[in-house]
Amino acid sequence: MRERWQEWPQRSPKSFLLLGTIIWFVLYESLLPASEALVMRLPVDRESHLGGALQFFIYDTPKVLMLLTGIVFIMGMVNSFFTPERTRALLAGKSEGVANVMAASLGIVTPFCSCSAVPLFIGFVQAGVPLGVTFSFLISAPMVNEVALTLLFGLFGWKIALLYLSLGLSIAIIAGWVIGKMKMETYLEDWVRNMPKISATVDNAGITLSDRVQGGINAVHEIVGKVWPYIFAGIAIGAGIHGYVPEDFMASFMGKDAWWSVPLAVLIGVPMYTNAAGVIPIVQALLTKGAALGTVLAFMMSVIALSLPEMIILRKILKPRLIATFIGVVACGILIVGYVFNMVL
Repeated sequence: MRERWQEWPQRSPKSFLLLGTIIWFVLYESLLPASEALVMRLPVDRESHLGGALQFFIYDTPKVLMLLTGIVFIMGMVNSFFTPERTRALLAGKSEGVANVMAASLGIVTPFCSCSAVPLFIGFVQAGVPLGVTFSFLISAPMVNEVALTLLFGLFGWKIALLYLSLGLSIAIIAGWVIGKMKMETYLEDWVRNMPKISATVDNAGITLSDRVQGGINAVHEIVGKVWPYIFAGIAIGAGIHGYVPEDFMASFMGKDAWWSVPLAVLIGVPMYTNAAGVIPIVQALLTKGAALGTVLAFMMSVIALSLPEMIILRKILKPRLIATFIGVVACGILIVGYVFNMVL
């Protein structure tokens, strides 16, 4: 029986997708009433600090996990079109400007993060992809990825998700273009610059719907299996903020009136290490306590795009001056995004 269940996506991919979609939506719509009913059965006052924190945790944990599972599955299917080889082939030989836009856009639909930065960077350099174009991709892939956009849409609505997408892409495109114009190829580590060039080709092998469904299942196992501890930690922190932090506390140093709040948020975010799935629940809790949207999104972007572990990984292939330039250019873009959000919302 178990083997037949495991073979079902391969044997009947259309029925698997249809039934899975129906079950997902039914469960998702039942999360809020189920969480409220569960908290009411607990020996705590629903209106107390502990009651509010528990409701936040019990509701947001399955909500974030379901959103993440759904979008990772879909993007796992989409990503079968955008393997590393195909991505390199699409970017190789393109002129800067157009290629920066393409690279940043491809970053949205490709499942690459800081852990894959080194092999991706090396592959791009070997395929002749310009340095600035490579940076546009490497900025966009972790910061404006499908997980961040889906969670922002689910928690804050399509307007916030769309604005984040637009400004995040702008950072990736402009930052990559600026780095490319600075002609800093000499600040790649020597062993990277001296690697033999390769020809980037597109694999046109046919992939069936069953293969794409299996790709989605594999992506869920790989990505959700890795990030769920960050989700639990992020939601636990968010629940504590939601339940115990006074309403006006965050507004005092993360509100619109504190001009220094945006750069402070960036400085706080850089040493941290998490991903969109872990940091967005914290963002949600901070906003409910009076923090300004631009400030918390600047914090989120710095955590995702400028984390200290990613810089340590990139140090294997970049000299300190190029890393410092990368951090400076991206940080300036994040600061601008933070101030823009605070001004328009």
